[in-house]
Amino acid sequence: MASVTRSSLDQRLALAKRCSHEGVMAGAKAAVVATVATAIPTLASVRMLPWARSNLNPTAQALIVSTVAGMAYFIVADKTVLASARKNSMDASNIKA
Repeated sequence: MASVTRSSLDQRLALAKRCSHEGVMAGAKAAVVATVATAIPTLASVRMLPWARSNLNPTAQALIVSTVAGMAYFIVADKTVLASARKNSMDASNIKA
């Protein structure tokens, strides 16, 4: 078994931080897009459709928009982190071979 040096641990930690930061940024961008893409039809339907006007109060509208934004954030962030980890593990296996 190979010994683990401090520099290799620092390098792995820096790589993990970079991957998580990429995931956070991608998730935030997706959440912004999802918020706009959900808020416009939700607000328009409340103004135009009688059913939506009577049944979707401001709390329900906010819940719809925030749920979609949260889902978009976590899905995109997770996929980005996993893709980065997969890429980095492939790079590490190519270096060892």
